[in-house]
Amino acid sequence: MAFRKKAEAILKYKPDILVVPECEHPDKLKFPSTIPCPKDILWIGNNRNKGIGIFSYSNYRFDLLRCHNPALKLIIPVSITGGDMDFTLLAIWANHPEDKGFVYVGKIWKALQHYRRLLLAGPVILAGDFNSNKIFNKPKREGNHSTVVEYLEQKRIYSCYHQHFKQEQGKERHPTHYLYRHKDKPYHLDYCFASDHFKLKTVKVGGHNKWNQYSDHVPLMATFALA
Repeated sequence: MAFRKKAEAILKYKPDILVVPECEHPDKLKFPSTIPCPKDILWIGNNRNKGIGIFSYSNYRFDLLRCHNPALKLIIPVSITGGDMDFTLLAIWANHPEDKGFVYVGKIWKALQHYRRLLLAGPVILAGDFNSNKIFNKPKREGNHSTVVEYLEQKRIYSCYHQHFKQEQGKERHPTHYLYRHKDKPYHLDYCFASDHFKLKTVKVGGHNKWNQYSDHVPLMATFALA
């Protein structure tokens, strides 16, 4: 939350595109003159204090796809154009426990079924707060974390973190979330998945000591070679 107070910290890394869960409405984003303004913004949410924001600090431009299903809440299909490669982004903040039987990763599972054609139509990235990890698997639940990962891999869409660091799902060495900001309660809940159209260069995960002052989550940053 309160991205307006945290933008300066993340913009030091010169991102092309940011996906920001729990982001306030753009009307509330008042930045000092010393902070670069985004060149494009797409924001979706029912709570003006807490939606999902997608920001361009490059030539990329955003269009919400017509297939967007509002019932899937904050899993947003976006057409990304204007840069070195056009692609589809599924920006994700998985929450909304009121959907009985399909909470968190279950909501993502439902979204993957609805947007399954997008996953095969060309370059695609899924990025955001999945609120999920293999350690939380419930085998009898439709669409647990492992099922989602396997489904994406069948479509040649892979977790950038796990590719880069050669980690197994559920055994990540780099947490992205610290419950109540406590260093002794670490989890890996945030992901960037990319189709094999992209050539992955680097992945970085923020550290607790630096980012604890801003959030219980830390940034996950993926860099691709497109040229």
